[in-house]
Amino acid sequence: MSGNERHYFPGNNTPGGFFSYYRYVIDQKEARKTWCLKGGPGTGKSRFMKEIGETLLLEGHDVDFLHCSSDSHSFDGILLPGFGISIVDGTAPHAIDPVNPGAVDIMINLGDYWDEEAIRKNRMEIIETKEAITGIFKRVYNYLGAAEKMYDDLSLSCERSKSKNYSIAKSIIDKEIEGRHISKRGGRIKRFFAGAITPEGLVNYLPGLIGSCRSVYVINAGIGCGSRSVVSYILDDAINRGLDAEVFYCSMKPESKPEHLIIRELSLAVISSNKYHCYKPPGTEKDITVIDLQEQHDKYGVFLYSEARDSLEMMDELLGKAVFYLGEAKKKHDILENYYAPNMDFNKIEELRLRVLDEIRKMINN
Repeated sequence: MSGNERHYFPGNNTPGGFFSYYRYVIDQKEARKTWCLKGGPGTGKSRFMKEIGETLLLEGHDVDFLHCSSDSHSFDGILLPGFGISIVDGTAPHAIDPVNPGAVDIMINLGDYWDEEAIRKNRMEIIETKEAITGIFKRVYNYLGAAEKMYDDLSLSCERSKSKNYSIAKSIIDKEIEGRHISKRGGRIKRFFAGAITPEGLVNYLPGLIGSCRSVYVINAGIGCGSRSVVSYILDDAINRGLDAEVFYCSMKPESKPEHLIIRELSLAVISSNKYHCYKPPGTEKDITVIDLQEQHDKYGVFLYSEARDSLEMMDELLGKAVFYLGEAKKKHDILENYYAPNMDFNKIEELRLRVLDEIRKMINN
């Protein structure tokens, strides 16, 4: 029987540049071992992690797959949440280094398996391609910065009553959390992204993330309609009662707007649904409650206010431009990979992968 898999993004493309929540993948005090992979593009890091994760999944273990926001089909890490074991890509832009080398973190340099002399023959092409990628990403972040201005304008046009949002949050708290006492030890928060702005468009993994939750609240809310305050009220109350939470943030507001909340201990999920990350409840036995905050929309979901419609159209256009240039950066990155991949000893990397997989199995069984 296969284990349960979850997919999400630990980092994201945002108006302020690449934003990382990689430090929340696993707490050092909870971690048994983290392998930190180093190596250039095309050296096989994503495949290395993907194949280990998929093998362990088939062997019945739960695995979290951490996706790359610059290529949603690529992986930046895997996590076995039940065993404190993870493998992460430690190269730029996330640039993770061992925190407690030897005690927790082990560094693997896939550069040990390449033909350096052959790679150096393309030295100038590699440098120029990387410079081109850097320039394209600056353009991406400029477009996202402009899109954020439209986002802020939409929020002003559609601001809701905080008191009404609090009453909605309180009704959820009363039903799901109220019986728990205030705790001296506050709950812990892990922060990630359920979706990301990628070359493939706006990609999200909401359905799989909440798949194991029995009680799900879906907040239908456009930008500025109040989902942030509802999620924040519930999060604060849960943390005060000692409940650990996973919080998934907005790509446009990666530090200030929690969009989705999962409390595993309660098998509870509170999620925001809109045109950018639409969630349609499946026909299952889950206890699903849909809350509609879109009072500023007509029955077809169109903004009633013309200024809001204008801002939305401009934001969509700017997001489209950002996605287009992320695609251009991906094309350049593919070229960069072609300078490395032919010069890698993938047979030796496969031997290494099997050794790491074997070590993980031994840790699981001990």
